[in-house]
Amino acid sequence: MKSCALKILLCLLLVGPLAACGKRRPPLPPTGRAQQPTDLLTGFQRGSQIILNWPAPPNRSRLQRIDVYRLVEPLSAPLPLTEEEFAARASIVGYLTADQIARADQNLTYTDTLRFSVPVRLRYAVRYVNRAGQPGPFSNILLLEPVTRAPLPPTITQLTESEQAITVTWIAPTANVDGSAPANLIGYNLYRSTNDESPPQRLNSTPITTTQFADRNFRFGQTYTYIVRAVATDSAGAQVESSDSNPARVTPRDVYPPSAPTAVTIAASPGTISLFFPTNPEPDVVGYHIYRTTNPAQPKNQWQRLTRTPQPQTTFQDKEVRPGTRYYYYVTAVDAAGNESQPSEIVSEIAP
Repeated sequence: MKSCALKILLCLLLVGPLAACGKRRPPLPPTGRAQQPTDLLTGFQRGSQIILNWPAPPNRSRLQRIDVYRLVEPLSAPLPLTEEEFAARASIVGYLTADQIARADQNLTYTDTLRFSVPVRLRYAVRYVNRAGQPGPFSNILLLEPVTRAPLPPTITQLTESEQAITVTWIAPTANVDGSAPANLIGYNLYRSTNDESPPQRLNSTPITTTQFADRNFRFGQTYTYIVRAVATDSAGAQVESSDSNPARVTPRDVYPPSAPTAVTIAASPGTISLFFPTNPEPDVVGYHIYRTTNPAQPKNQWQRLTRTPQPQTTFQDKEVRPGTRYYYYVTAVDAAGNESQPSEIVSEIAP
């Protein structure tokens, strides 16, 4: 009997705690470790902003956010700084959310707007925080000494179109981002983009020292957007740009007719009058129209056009002529946009 009672007691001791647990709960997800930071954090100044860039991390879905740290110190502070000292003195100035991280392309960007009126030294680092809220180690620490007298942006005032160029004209800034004057600048950089999504490309190799630039590398029918940035130099001689000017957009149209054909010659043979002329110099000329009349006093816009569409050849034979009749001719050139030139010199001949 004692043996049986002991077995029952052991069963109750084993089953009791399990029964007290109630329903089985789903297992908690593993917290995982925080991702290692990037060591490719870079940045630059543009006007009153510091723009930070670094490669997007792998396994972005595991991140809750990315914190951006900044340390502000006087220029007289010692340059050497350990990661522990940075962690103790730096502050979080912003962060990227999980949604921002997921929507980014290959690189992540954070913009820090400065409000310093005296020269300072800045140090930045980023830190990944996983879904469990666990922060990882710091990235490399980026050191910058921003220019407090960076110029304000220029203002584009005019876009002028011609057959050879799109000329951009702007007004120089009169002050700097800290309110000081005159503007601290050595020139300008002009940028152009072909749609809202493509990054703008700089058109000049060295800073432009005037307030105008002629863009000669363009195509008719293509929409272009231009911005200008003023350029200053920092204490080390490196170039620092202002923020963007107002954007200016244009879609140039080819409304420029080619030059009139020249050196038109004429020859007559039985039943035929032939015209000869050299090729027009414009590369977009697609052909020529031939006009004829027997009355030279008739207005040119009333002459008979012998070609239905622009002909690409630089010779023409008129076989619908009556012997003994004098015929007068002129030639026009037509470009790919349909623009027609002024008439050439008039030539005439009597059909034999």
